Amino acid sequence: MTSEGTSSDLGLTKWASEIPTVQEISKSMQSFGISDYTVFTAMLIACGAVGIYFGFIKKSSGEDEYLVGGRNMKTFPISLSLIASFISGISLLGTPTEIYVHGTSYLFICFVFIFVGFIISNVYLPVFHELKLTSTYEYLEKRFDKRMRLLGSILFSIGIMTWLPIVIYVPALAFNQVTGVNIHIITPFVCIVCIFYTCVGGLKAVVWTDFIQTFIMFGSMLLIVIKGTIDVGGLSVVIRRSQESGRLEFPTLDWSPLVRHSLLAFMVGGFVHWIQICAVNQNMIQRYLSLPNLQSARRALWCFVIGVFILLTVCGYSGLVIYAWYHECDPLTTKLARAKDQLLPLLVMNVLGEFPGLPGLFVAGVFSAALSSLSTGLNSMAAVVLEDFVKPFIKTPFTPKGADIFMKLTVVVLGTICVALVFVVEQAGTHVLQLSISLGSITNGPSFGIFTMGMLLPWINGKGALAGGLAGLSFMSWLGLSIQAAIAEGKVTFDTKPVTTAGCTYSFPQVENLLLSAPPDSILDDSSGEEPWALYRLSYLWHTLLGTIVTIGVSLIVTFITSQDVKKLDPMLIAPFMRKYMMVSNKDVTEELHQVKIAKSDGEKMASCATKEADKLLLETTLKS
Repeated sequence: MTSEGTSSDLGLTKWASEIPTVQEISKSMQSFGISDYTVFTAMLIACGAVGIYFGFIKKSSGEDEYLVGGRNMKTFPISLSLIASFISGISLLGTPTEIYVHGTSYLFICFVFIFVGFIISNVYLPVFHELKLTSTYEYLEKRFDKRMRLLGSILFSIGIMTWLPIVIYVPALAFNQVTGVNIHIITPFVCIVCIFYTCVGGLKAVVWTDFIQTFIMFGSMLLIVIKGTIDVGGLSVVIRRSQESGRLEFPTLDWSPLVRHSLLAFMVGGFVHWIQICAVNQNMIQRYLSLPNLQSARRALWCFVIGVFILLTVCGYSGLVIYAWYHECDPLTTKLARAKDQLLPLLVMNVLGEFPGLPGLFVAGVFSAALSSLSTGLNSMAAVVLEDFVKPFIKTPFTPKGADIFMKLTVVVLGTICVALVFVVEQAGTHVLQLSISLGSITNGPSFGIFTMGMLLPWINGKGALAGGLAGLSFMSWLGLSIQAAIAEGKVTFDTKPVTTAGCTYSFPQVENLLLSAPPDSILDDSSGEEPWALYRLSYLWHTLLGTIVTIGVSLIVTFITSQDVKKLDPMLIAPFMRKYMMVSNKDVTEELHQVKIAKSDGEKMASCATKEADKLLLETTLKS
């Protein structure tokens, strides 16, 4: 009896010793070979070559060429550049993670995006394109005053300098998952390439590198989802496993703003959030302004909307494929994926690891998304710094060469700062998709409020707009930072979908995981005994709208106190559909324009008569002679 027990124990010990550990599995999957490094390096070399071409061979001269491509760019490359700039590594890696952890309700944002396109096309884009601006924030000076232009530029600068480090950090996570290389080694190396081609080539280099990078993004994502679906057993298996786990779902119809993903939050809060990003953001508008006319800009807009719709859908589906692969052994619980946004790279190594070069293609795709966003951000910041922070305050204008040097130095300095800020982002410890939206709303809400009331509320004056903008920024800074602190401390948690580790074939440390232990309706963990204010639990989709409401509300109050003379306002600064109402309400201006038209018509008639008389005299003189 004893010998049998001993034999069994020895057999169990021998069997246990043969089970690989999670560390061994993780190390074995970091098989990034020479062919993968070759593919990845080829992408960087191609981007650098584009920069060299536009920086030294077909060299652009002057601010207009460097910042808006001479306003004669082609529609299709601009469309792909818009897609590449919008779909950062945050979207490529964050969207699959969102679907894996919280379900498919987030993908409803794709349908909202279609309505966003209609609003941008008919309200914001015509105003910006007709004014022929370089910096979006020139509009604020024309509509309000110089103080508002400076405030708008500051809001953009804060927003872009908090967003770009996240953009850089995310692909570094992917590279770390597949290679084991420390993120602080790969990040500076890749960013130097991006800073180089952005610095020397200007907007044309940024657009054409985006053009290349968009194809790499689409290709790598399609490759992953198609091969992953086939290997797991087909589309039916992916759908069945997602249904069984409750991941296939629509947004809830709950009206509470505390619900993370409700239909109302997407239709209103998400709608405002995406309009802000696409309609009044320097990153996007600068590309529309590089096109020769409004019709070209609208075509680029709709190509962009369709492209983003397709790419976000593919990214979302990849989240379902990830769950279908790991439905019996959650890699987040076992720490096979050390961060949530390493789930997709983990799938890549499972699906494509045995094919030399393909993991390298995926990493190139993720870095392409990051580089396109980084280069866009740096180019836009160069425009804002020169046009809004420097030119208004110097007496002697830059020479063309001086402006060129200044813009390139700006790109280098800001790029270096962004790389350094990656250390800060690394400590945030939360899901990057939500982190980027929450932090972005600190400046996005006030910025969107300022532009929207400028175009839709002609009676708001500069004093009101300034007070509203500062109030919105102060309020959202407090709210955004408080929420992030609460999430980092574990005081605020969110509903997650169930996972299990019952089918794992490797050993791992037994640790408590929120994905396993959180009850279905748990939004707030009140273990501290002190429940935060309800605003702390507000869905991140409402943040931009809340900042917008505070900004416009304070602006209206201050304007009613100080008054605004609508007669002096240029109708071209107002959205097209508002101009006719503005003219009807302002009879003096309407009458004045009517008189100008009459005088112009009379002048043309008098000129015509004078010409006829002159011709008659000339004919008579000729006949007499």
